Amino acid sequence: MAAAASRILIVEDTPTQAEVAGALLRTLGLEVRVAETGAAALEQAQAWRPDAILMDLDLPDFSGFEAMRRLRAEGVEAAIIVVTAHGSVNHAVEAMRQGAVDFIVKPYAKARLTVTLQNALEKRALVTELREVKAQLGRDRFFGFIGASPAMQAVYRTIESVAASKANVFITGESGTGKELAAEAVHHASPRKGRPFITLNCGAIPRDLLESEIFGHVKGAFTGATDNRSGAAKLADGGTLFLDEIGEMPLDMQVKLLRFVQTGTFQPVGASRPEKVDVRIVSATNRDPWVEVEAGRFREDLYYRLYVVPLHMPPLRERGSDVLLIAAHFLAAFAREERKRLRGFERAVEQVLAAYAWPGNVRQLQNVVRNIAVLHDGDRVELSMLPPMLLRGATGQPVAAVEEAGCPLVDPKVAEIERSEPPYPAPTEPQAVLSSSPQTPFAATPQARPDHEEVFQSLAEVEKRHILAALDRADQDVPRAAAMLGVNPSTIYRKLQAWRGEAASSRH
Repeated sequence: MAAAASRILIVEDTPTQAEVAGALLRTLGLEVRVAETGAAALEQAQAWRPDAILMDLDLPDFSGFEAMRRLRAEGVEAAIIVVTAHGSVNHAVEAMRQGAVDFIVKPYAKARLTVTLQNALEKRALVTELREVKAQLGRDRFFGFIGASPAMQAVYRTIESVAASKANVFITGESGTGKELAAEAVHHASPRKGRPFITLNCGAIPRDLLESEIFGHVKGAFTGATDNRSGAAKLADGGTLFLDEIGEMPLDMQVKLLRFVQTGTFQPVGASRPEKVDVRIVSATNRDPWVEVEAGRFREDLYYRLYVVPLHMPPLRERGSDVLLIAAHFLAAFAREERKRLRGFERAVEQVLAAYAWPGNVRQLQNVVRNIAVLHDGDRVELSMLPPMLLRGATGQPVAAVEEAGCPLVDPKVAEIERSEPPYPAPTEPQAVLSSSPQTPFAATPQARPDHEEVFQSLAEVEKRHILAALDRADQDVPRAAAMLGVNPSTIYRKLQAWRGEAASSRH
């Protein structure tokens, strides 16, 4: 039964009926109070805050239905159980419409009231618990963001804290983590939300056009300047200018940007007079800005002007269950767009999504879910619908479950090579294969054989063993292996294709 602290308000104008119900409830260890009118019920409910209310429908001043409407309007959240001698279907339906959780007809058995009240109290306790858990987790939606993880709650709080100020914001994070979405959130949460939000990708504009894109130009300033043109700084007047990939900006352009940040003034290319604007600058980069400063690629004085409020966007792999929240959101959107029936993920698929490292972050997850929605249909997403790269990268996924779905865990190109020739034992540490000591730079490690002289492998064999070892370490994920080796993924794909051709030739 419910805890002894549970409070029950009996709304009953017949004293004998109220006494019988009260005596029963007290034997169950519950606190009981009685109200004989609707007005008294409203007063008691506000002052005492009961957990449940037994509501009679026939009251001296107004009906129990009216009392229920007023209780809800005043924010009383107690579970209401209607108790009446009029047990018609219409009464029951109306009681439920007004928010009652159950309906009991007089006279009632002790067991009926006990079970009904117990269910109502347990349901109310569950709702309260869920509300508290949600309050602890925080929001799972925020200006276009989806995520309830602690890392994202910190992002939300930072955006809310800085939004009202004029301070410049510097956003860092890996590609695909939502840096532009964060910049938009800063703008839309600020008093500037009614003014323009202008985005400029510094890495996508040729360096000889960057100054014109930011500050604009006048007619005849250079070849092709056939008319006056406002730049991003002018267009963003009163609003926010978002400089994405600012680490790609050339040093000579950084000098001009520094002056603009310091004074709020700029001079269009070819113009004779400066212009002044009121612009808030939000910058972003996927690099470590201080490392760029130390390397001489980013001006230190500009760094201090822009890096006023840092905002780091966490990678998807550090956001826990946010992966499933975001995947569900994308699946609903793309299934609707593609007119597919997909409405959720099988448990095994959720395990794969949660275990994958997501090197491309939210953008990669979005592309994966879109791929599934375009190519497949069904009630739920199954393992067989996932791209092979996810199954290779899901280190926590049981192999049997994946293999039963017919999804290979190993890259087919690698598997064919390994079937066609004797396997090479992977070294315990890849560094053991190649040595960078001054005495023997990049020398192949000798293989000692009893009673024989040392036999050296060819450089081609050493390279092959090293690449295959890296692929093993990366669970056959070519991009991850390439990152470990410091090469472009296309290099590994090219090697794999060449080895496959050699294996095919040897069989013929």
